[in-house]
Amino acid sequence: MPGLIKHRGVRIVTLEPGDTVAAHARPGDIMIEERPEGWFLHFISEDGSAESYEDPYDSHTKALWSAKAAAEYQAGGE
Repeated sequence: MPGLIKHRGVRIVTLEPGDTVAAHARPGDIMIEERPEGWFLHFISEDGSAESYEDPYDSHTKALWSAKAAAEYQAGGE
């Protein structure tokens, strides 16, 4: 079961090992996924496609802070 928080009305979902972005993503979500290279952020668009940052974060905490900053930007309608 993925972890879920809401920040400024935006869902930020941390995937558990074995979970997939496709199985848990909703339009407008920010997904945090751990891979062997680090923690990746995925941004889910209205059509369900995902855009991701190219470089991973080295910790969940750093990925979460970045996701929260992106949620603030997204909630501001920018």
